[in-house]
Amino acid sequence: MTDLEIAQQARLRPISEIASAIGIPEDKLFHYGPYMAKVEDEPPPKRGRLILVTALTPTPAGEGKTTVSIGLTQGLGRLGKKAAVALREPSLGPVFGVKGGATGGGYSQVLPMEEINLHFTGDFHAVTSAVNLLAAMIDNHIHQGNALGIEPRRVEYKRVLDMNDRALRHVVTGLGGPINGVPAESGFEITVASEVMAIMALARTVPELKERLGRIRI
Repeated sequence: MTDLEIAQQARLRPISEIASAIGIPEDKLFHYGPYMAKVEDEPPPKRGRLILVTALTPTPAGEGKTTVSIGLTQGLGRLGKKAAVALREPSLGPVFGVKGGATGGGYSQVLPMEEINLHFTGDFHAVTSAVNLLAAMIDNHIHQGNALGIEPRRVEYKRVLDMNDRALRHVVTGLGGPINGVPAESGFEITVASEVMAIMALARTVPELKERLGRIRI
């Protein structure tokens, strides 16, 4: 069977049941339907052991690390250990490429595979909107008179798209006459490579998130 067929034949357990099995109470969950949830940040009840799975020489397609991580967690669970796996959130870039998604493979998968790979909790979409909003504000400021004296030819800040699209890596924006802005060289990065994504990963509080966002160099 293919990975997709295996995933679709699996009978999912409610996320509340999964969380309870590793000591996370219901009131600490923010649900995204019956099978996905975010966990409210709080200190763990007791310390545990961390196993880091990485690879120095992945295959050309890059597969293996996620599946090994999930399989190892399944094995620990089968031995009666309380175990949880922490993976990066899938990006749409590799999902529609040769590499595939980021939820494992075979009988070592995180489910619901399709929802996790295509949308999950919507964080990537929010970051994409935030990055592109700032890019639009920069262009609009220059178009409306440029009171800050921004040099259009030296704007480093790029737009993002959660997709590997080579045609958009280097583009010229603002064509079509004065009504459509000031022509400038720009481009699109993949969402996970953006500074906003890095800031979201590093920030520990909302005030710190705002402070770091306010220091972005454009």
